[in-house]
Amino acid sequence: MHEFIFSKMHAPRWLVLLIDIHIVLVSISIAYILRFNFNATLILTNDLYYAIPMVIFVRTLTFLITKTYAGLVRYTSTRDALRIFIVGLSGSLILFGINIIQNLFFQNQYFIPYSVLLIEFVTTVFIMIISRFVVKTFYFEYSNRNETKEFVVIYGANQLGLATKRTIERDAAINYRVVAFIDSRSVLVGKNLDAIKIYHAERLTELIERFKITNLVFSNPDLEKIEKQEIIDICLNHNVKVLRVPKLQDWINGELSINQIKNIKIEDLLERDPIVLDEKQIKKEIVNKVVMVTGAAGSIGSEIVRQLTRFNPKLIILYDQAESPLYDVELELREKLNFYNFEIVIGSVTNEVRLKKTFETYKPTVVYHAAAYKHVPMMENNPSESVRTNVAGTKLLADLSVKYNVNKFVMISTDKAVNPTNVMGASKRIAEIYIQSLNTMFQTNFITTRFGNVLGSNGSVIPRFQKQIESGGPVTVTHPEITRYFMTIPEACQLVLEAGAHGNGGEIFIFDMGKSVKITDLARKMIKLSGLELGKDIQIQFTGLRPGEKLYEELLNDKENTVPTHHPQIMVAKVRTYNFEIVANLISELINSLIHHDNFEIVGIMKRIVPEFHSENSVYEELDMNNQIELNDIATETNSANYIDQKAEIENQISEQAKPNGKLISLIH
Repeated sequence: MHEFIFSKMHAPRWLVLLIDIHIVLVSISIAYILRFNFNATLILTNDLYYAIPMVIFVRTLTFLITKTYAGLVRYTSTRDALRIFIVGLSGSLILFGINIIQNLFFQNQYFIPYSVLLIEFVTTVFIMIISRFVVKTFYFEYSNRNETKEFVVIYGANQLGLATKRTIERDAAINYRVVAFIDSRSVLVGKNLDAIKIYHAERLTELIERFKITNLVFSNPDLEKIEKQEIIDICLNHNVKVLRVPKLQDWINGELSINQIKNIKIEDLLERDPIVLDEKQIKKEIVNKVVMVTGAAGSIGSEIVRQLTRFNPKLIILYDQAESPLYDVELELREKLNFYNFEIVIGSVTNEVRLKKTFETYKPTVVYHAAAYKHVPMMENNPSESVRTNVAGTKLLADLSVKYNVNKFVMISTDKAVNPTNVMGASKRIAEIYIQSLNTMFQTNFITTRFGNVLGSNGSVIPRFQKQIESGGPVTVTHPEITRYFMTIPEACQLVLEAGAHGNGGEIFIFDMGKSVKITDLARKMIKLSGLELGKDIQIQFTGLRPGEKLYEELLNDKENTVPTHHPQIMVAKVRTYNFEIVANLISELINSLIHHDNFEIVGIMKRIVPEFHSENSVYEELDMNNQIELNDIATETNSANYIDQKAEIENQISEQAKPNGKLISLIH
């Protein structure tokens, strides 16, 4: 019999309704017995045969109207209990009304005593609720009786923690059992939440060993960073899988689904204190303005667009050549953010006609330039395209910004532009030099922002590691000692807006990237977060440094230093100033060389523009072998007669007469 009752088949609705009707019959009978002290004579003289059918009829009618029998009993929740209470109260009010009407027509006569109605109401509601929870309890105990359970502890003894527990218990497809709550608030320790004991967070290690915990769920997404880090470290050291619950506003129809409880992300291990923005100043720069974002379909550009929507711009121009990603951003803006003041423009930053038409049509006041090629190995093999997009594209965009009176031009740069060891970094440094020199000549305020790697961006190591882990490995790391700075995409873009709002032109803003992270340690943590064991389930394989790659990234040039700003996470770099005419001539020479597609010619000119550019692990190292070669010899090698004529002046400007700019400067990646 119990095999049928607790099978995975659901009981038919008519059976649940029939049981509820029998509960009403039992309840009304109990009510009469209690009201008349088990005196059968008194019970039978109180119109029992008339009263009971009336009560059953009214109760059945309310059950049918409200469909209390339609829910799955095995998944009964407090919401179902509240519903039963309300339906029971409604039925009793109807019965009270019938009593009052009968009394009006037949003075001093009631079809049923009020005390009986009250007892029946309490008994019916109590039995209906308790019976459902009893069935639910037996179902879960029986359905998992012979299976190996995974024991779960929930961090956060609050309403979110309670919702998380009930969501886990409600899903029979997973074999989790919540055995404890943990919380850092001492006032809760020792108490029970939904019959589960609350322990202090300091006892997590003890709980893991005692209960053989396999999973920990963070129910509160806004937990303090330090506290979360400590808990995660304990879990990783004990091979406990760490899960997280999304923010309340992301719950589906206001309810938490088991499918929304996901593995914790590596970003949660590297996150820092929340960034405090000067939203008043940012809004002053953006509100009712036309803002243009290049590379708007990319990870950085699209996040800048999302951030901008908060400040009520008149119009955002999303400029990119990636059709499908642009369409995805468009859908997100309309459907998720309910933002409609934007225009999609498909085009390349190297397309002069398309860009010029865009500026003529929309007349942007602020430009955020995020479009760029950024894959180091690919650009090392394709320097002409790196220069075409990162240098020529930036130059074209900057020149048009001057022509069409753009107020602020904020360029997204990279830490790889500092003492570059690869073509990509050097191309970004050349773009920086150009807009810095341009800033001294015209009214447009040109601002640069630099930062390191952003977690989850296109081309980031994080998505690559995730794919490798999902496919069973190996996880490939170029070198055991390689390190990188990391920042989340929203963090980086918030600081871009902050720097752009406070920049006066000519600055390079450097963001506080925190401590550099060893990529090997990052890979190990990601493997552990996936519930796998390094060396057993998956391996780490070292592949060697890629062309142009260096072990350690820098945020400042050797000849630069920084000064603090109004914001603790933003610094200003003092950089060398450059003569605009000389820089413009050199960059024009570089762009003109693209027609030959001679990689060594292109890179040679880049090295003349950026003297600190020294290739590493690259075929272009031979251009650095004789660092003392005279500039005219290099010019001869690259067929640049024009440069020979300017040799003395270039040396003087770039090497000997370099001065601190003294202006604020901005950086990003």
